[in-house]
Amino acid sequence: MLTSSALAERLRVAAGRLARRLRQQTLGDLTPSQSSVLATLDRRGPMSMGRLAEIEVISRPSTTGIVSRLVDRGLVVRADNPEDGRSAIVAISSEGSKLLQHRRQERDAFLARAVESLSDDERLVLARAAELIERITAEE
Repeated sequence: MLTSSALAERLRVAAGRLARRLRQQTLGDLTPSQSSVLATLDRRGPMSMGRLAEIEVISRPSTTGIVSRLVDRGLVVRADNPEDGRSAIVAISSEGSKLLQHRRQERDAFLARAVESLSDDERLVLARAAELIERITAEE
């Protein structure tokens, strides 16, 4: 039986490899930071640039640069903040939503192909593992 710390290490390494493989499956030329900003806006909705910087844990100037590049590509829209004229509100555009959906479908297809090669018993184990991972990573 593995110790908790040994299991934690195996999970961290496996999760990192899986995340890397999934990133490799996605077509497109977005940087990881741009992808993260798009996903945050998709998941959390419109927000101020300052709030986006906090969530992404990046500087405000970095956030401004990332958002500007996404705006230039039509993936994000920026508008004046009605509550504070000194700041802007950013939101994912319909084009940005379509791109994210397409990328998610590519990743899901990659995983589906990998899962197809597993036995029924292995799939059951993987389904249970997914439930446990969801539980330990749930945001509170």
